Amino acid sequence: MKNQGRFDTCGTVDHCTIGVMILSELTQEMNLVDYSRPSAKHRKIATSFRDTFLKDILMLACSLLKELLAKPLTLQDQRQQNLAMHLLKLVLNCLNFDFIGNSADESADDLCTVQIPTNWRTIFLEPETLDLFFDLYHSLPPMLSQLALSCLVQFASTRRSLFSNPERAKYLGNLIKGVKQILENPQGLSDPGNYHEFCRFLARLKTNYQLGELVVVKDYPEVIQLIANFTITSLQHWEFAPNSVHYLLTLWQRMVASVPFVKTAEPHLLDTYAPEITKAYITSRLECVPVVVRDGLEDPLDDTATVFQQLEQLCTVSRCEYEKTCTLLVQLFDQNAQNYQKLLHSSSRNPLEITVQEGRLAWLVYFVGTFVGGRLTYTSTDEHDAMDGELSCRVFQLISLMDAQLPQSSNEKVELAILWFLDQFRKTYVGDQLQHTSKVYARMSEVLGITDDNHVLETFMTKIVTNLKYRGRCEPVISRTLQFLNDLSVGLLKKLVKIEAVKFMLQNHTSKHFPFLGVSDNYSLSDLRCRTVFYTALTRLLMVDLGEDEDEFENFMLPLTVSFESVTRIFNGSFEQEEAKRMLMGLARDLRGIAFALNTKTSYTMLFHWIYPAYISVLQRAVELWYREPACTTPILKLMAEFMQNRSQRLNFDVSSPNGILLFREASKMICTYGNQILSLGTLSKDQVYPLKLKGISICYSALKSALCGNYVSFGVFKLYGDNHFDNVLQAFVKMLLSVSHSDLLQYRKLSQSYYPLLECLTQDHMSFITSLEPHVLIYILTSISEGLTAVDTIVSSSCCASLDYIVTYLFKHLAKEGKKTLRCREISQDGQRLLHFMQQNPEVLQQMMSILMNTIIFEDCRNQWSVSRPLLGLILLNEKYFSELRATLITSQPDNKREVLDQCFRNLMEGVEQNLLVKNRDRFTQNMSVFRRDVAEALRSEGASDPSTLDMMS
Repeated sequence: MKNQGRFDTCGTVDHCTIGVMILSELTQEMNLVDYSRPSAKHRKIATSFRDTFLKDILMLACSLLKELLAKPLTLQDQRQQNLAMHLLKLVLNCLNFDFIGNSADESADDLCTVQIPTNWRTIFLEPETLDLFFDLYHSLPPMLSQLALSCLVQFASTRRSLFSNPERAKYLGNLIKGVKQILENPQGLSDPGNYHEFCRFLARLKTNYQLGELVVVKDYPEVIQLIANFTITSLQHWEFAPNSVHYLLTLWQRMVASVPFVKTAEPHLLDTYAPEITKAYITSRLECVPVVVRDGLEDPLDDTATVFQQLEQLCTVSRCEYEKTCTLLVQLFDQNAQNYQKLLHSSSRNPLEITVQEGRLAWLVYFVGTFVGGRLTYTSTDEHDAMDGELSCRVFQLISLMDAQLPQSSNEKVELAILWFLDQFRKTYVGDQLQHTSKVYARMSEVLGITDDNHVLETFMTKIVTNLKYRGRCEPVISRTLQFLNDLSVGLLKKLVKIEAVKFMLQNHTSKHFPFLGVSDNYSLSDLRCRTVFYTALTRLLMVDLGEDEDEFENFMLPLTVSFESVTRIFNGSFEQEEAKRMLMGLARDLRGIAFALNTKTSYTMLFHWIYPAYISVLQRAVELWYREPACTTPILKLMAEFMQNRSQRLNFDVSSPNGILLFREASKMICTYGNQILSLGTLSKDQVYPLKLKGISICYSALKSALCGNYVSFGVFKLYGDNHFDNVLQAFVKMLLSVSHSDLLQYRKLSQSYYPLLECLTQDHMSFITSLEPHVLIYILTSISEGLTAVDTIVSSSCCASLDYIVTYLFKHLAKEGKKTLRCREISQDGQRLLHFMQQNPEVLQQMMSILMNTIIFEDCRNQWSVSRPLLGLILLNEKYFSELRATLITSQPDNKREVLDQCFRNLMEGVEQNLLVKNRDRFTQNMSVFRRDVAEALRSEGASDPSTLDMMS
């Protein structure tokens, strides 16, 4: 590789191209993570390749590109084009190399810094290097010129510390000079690929250079004007490459955010251009509305993720010369609102024109909400607050205008925009922590009579009630409205409960007043999901003044009581399945919302007495009847899982109360019923197995885990009094588990995050159950632990480590008792004897897990080191011979000069650890292991260390 002339003697361009392709693929392959190897091994190979070959590959590629550019380029020559393309890809692969092993997330593209090695400085300090790629951009056709721009993006992202201050200024000057040349000859930017890469290039300039450094560049005034004009043109052509606009807005957002920190005397000129950028964005979005409506094009407002992302960027830009922005927005809002009113009162109402005007108003409301919300991210003044008041007045007036047309007409986009504005206003100007003397209320008091945030909250609640009453068929509006209500209920309860609209909701939460609570066939099943959020917020409001008033609670629950009685009559009578099913689905969602909000013992007890025993038996029967329909069983199972949550000790019933045991019995019945029924379905297809079976099983496991860890049931009572509910639910757990493959346990995240914590609870408190299991069940469980130890999800791997630790500790304690040889200890240890016998029959089980943990500690990026250390000590003490073999295997696989160092590392690992004292030695071992990891990693990183695959093979 060090002979750069290696391809100079190529007989043909084709041979040279093949050689470049091989190098490019090799470089790319070296940069890919090989999951078949330990991460430390992969980094060692990649680092060696980086230090030995990568610089020479880059220099070779640049040299060949210079030769190619020096000759007359024949664009029609396909061989020349192929060579140029593969050379540029080779350079790009070199610059994209993961130099420091951080595996940068490509989704965070605008935050990327290229960690160029220090010994590459000479390449980057030569002006000819940047000039080469700018010349290639101007000389090559679009398909290739965008590759040249991609390389320039990486050059612009070079880490700052590679240069001294003068060198960095010179390098930046060359980049800015190239930007100027491109913008002065913008023909190539008509290609979407070139345009996108150039936008990324501009964004990277501000990511890696400070505004203070940019403004002192020689051509800054001309370049910032060119960039502003380019941005304005791009925004005006809203339909062209919309994804690229993100990078342009990122550039302007970061430049404006940096203004307060600029210390140089040179003008930054952002006060001139930032308002123009804001104006261009606003006007372009308003102008796109008639085109979208009349031509039936895709509405940018439908892509809410992109819209919110761009608005978040724009809010910072808009705060530069905020007066200009507000003046423009007030003018546009007044003009469009007047036009809208004229259309509404026109004798010949033109629906198309009304739709266009409503689309413009929706954009304007989004802009107002964005700019008001921008106060939190930018230094604000009283004058700015007063301007926010001017803008907010207009939206509140629009709310009155839109609601006055109900129920005849309503526009979903305008309503969603209004809810966005209300939420931004809440975050900015409502709350105890905010100043009540804010100038925002001065103008609102004059125009609307809104003097403070209490009046604003009344307006909020009136709007919420109006939406829930009249827009029940519009799921997006209902969903966003309820989310807004939920956000309000989290921190403003005492203020909200005094409002008449809130009192109305607490007393009238029925389908008569709020149609979305109905269960008619006109509503889709997804509409019912909103009800949980609604009742969570409503119950929070109820709790403020509820205390121990059972009558008030009964009155609140009255609509649900009526519904349950109706379902009971249906079950006992003619049995209209669909009606009963929909009613129960809604009731389960309602009750789950209520149960979630009841976080005190008194309030939860009221709910328990309300639902038990009459209504919970209805839920039991529904699970038995409709187990094949997850749309029905999932809400009911989730309700039961919520009931079992002992959040804030709410289930700690009085000592004379049997409620804890009664609740567990009902949960046991439901889990057993569902488990037995769902297993009767037999084999399911891959696309049906999760929705029809695994999802329900995961919820059952979550409910059982909550019950076992809730500390409100003494499980020994069941066996003492001959009650089989506890044994039954554990057997149901086993049956459901054996019907699931190990691959599915780890493939479905919700299932793994419910199963492994449940297993942790069982191994912690119910080892007598674990030891009583059949050998094939134990093998299944231990295999699931072994596979989970290497899971990416730390919740899973940590639970596996904890479960393994409990099992190993149990075995260790059993062996300690066996040594005492007393009659009493021998009687007590029968359960332990069964487990010990099983482990003696299957020694490879624990040995494999020890090998996995040692492999994780030595070769992997161990993110839960403490959790791994706890079971590892027990495994070592129980399998000292096997541990010695592992140790010897690793040491002998290394070069002679490394063996003594590694042997000392292992001796240090067990230093101070006494035999037969597991619990006492754990903390010492954990401390030793931290040092062990560091020392072994340092030894294996050194030159000459061998492949650790021998340790992998032993596992």
